[in-house]
Amino acid sequence: MEKSSKISGFYKLSPKERLEKIKDFCDLTEEEIVALEKTGSLDMEQADRMIENVVGTFELPVGIAVNFQINGKDYLIPMAIEEPSVVAAASNAAKMARPKGGFQTSNTGPIMIGQIQLVNIRDPYGAKMTILAHKDEILKLANEQDPVLVKFGGGAKDLEVRVVDTIKGPMVVNHLLVDCRDAMGANAVNTMAEAVAPLIEKITGGRVYLRIISNLAIYRLARAKAVFEKEGLGGEDVVDGVIEAYSLAAADPYRCATHNKGIMNGVSAVVRATGNDTRAVEAGAHSYASISGHYSPLTVWEKNADGDLVGTIEIPTAVGLIGGATKTHPTAKAAVKILGVKTAQELGEILAAVGLAQNLGALRALATEGIQKGHMALHARNIAIMAGAGKDIVDEVVKKLVERGKIRVDIAKEIIDEITKGK
Repeated sequence: MEKSSKISGFYKLSPKERLEKIKDFCDLTEEEIVALEKTGSLDMEQADRMIENVVGTFELPVGIAVNFQINGKDYLIPMAIEEPSVVAAASNAAKMARPKGGFQTSNTGPIMIGQIQLVNIRDPYGAKMTILAHKDEILKLANEQDPVLVKFGGGAKDLEVRVVDTIKGPMVVNHLLVDCRDAMGANAVNTMAEAVAPLIEKITGGRVYLRIISNLAIYRLARAKAVFEKEGLGGEDVVDGVIEAYSLAAADPYRCATHNKGIMNGVSAVVRATGNDTRAVEAGAHSYASISGHYSPLTVWEKNADGDLVGTIEIPTAVGLIGGATKTHPTAKAAVKILGVKTAQELGEILAAVGLAQNLGALRALATEGIQKGHMALHARNIAIMAGAGKDIVDEVVKKLVERGKIRVDIAKEIIDEITKGK
């Protein structure tokens, strides 16, 4: 009988009942069922309240990046990530930043954009003026949707109106600028955008379609700067090598994609650990890297008068400490406590510092020994375990893999056979 993924009422079932359904469909073994059912800090009942059609949970390692000093304060940084060497690289770069005062950071505030798309307008520039003439009325209506946010100093603060040429003709795109305080803000912004849409239609005679937050958070930027002594990096040749690597990223999108991915290795790991939205932050970062019309590095690397390396970063950080998984996921709550952050803006600045450190770690490795040496040494343990190395021999297998310089499963299996036969 042919199997079908059309399962009526799947969402009504308990996680265990759903698991039975997919067990039959996918021929899962008991071991695979146990892997899905196994829970850590997030139990099945909690998971079932977070998303739809839950059948299990998925764990990632949480590591702690050490040595971070940001604006004179020391931090331990929790990072949830599956890739080896990321936590070590961030920690090492943070250590190299300390002699010159660590990371200096700042931010632009927690403003998010709510977009309201207006179409079927014959005189788009005239409609723009009409909308701006009603700005106070629109902002008042928006703020009536969230008096609690307004009470704490947030709420709709301004309105921008743009005429955008599209394949469907000109559209009037309204940007509601909302101070979200310590929330990421998607729910508040979307609610406000939906509330003011009928008023905008009424005063212009047009029709509103999209009413939703933008993840290109140009008014929610975090910035960081650090100076790295040339001696601590390995000499002026290393400083020059880092700048050479950055220069290629600034000119070539193929290199720049990997350059920015390395930055997001660190940023996304902290975003994930704190229960924030990695997709929103990554979409915002890569969009911001393209805002000039040319895909550019999120960092800049220069040499100062002393020959030391100076790094800076500016990145959108749409993160919060209120609502979502940050307040419901036990591990995320613990990670926030480890960080010791009090505001979403402080969290954003930490993300900027981590992104800068992560980029320095990668560029320094590229400028010296190459990225693979440190990365593959850590990766070797994963390969050894994958090949079947037990706890009693895994360290020996890792050592031999690194010595041979070939970190592959087949080589690991050969080494395991050699060790086993030798015993």
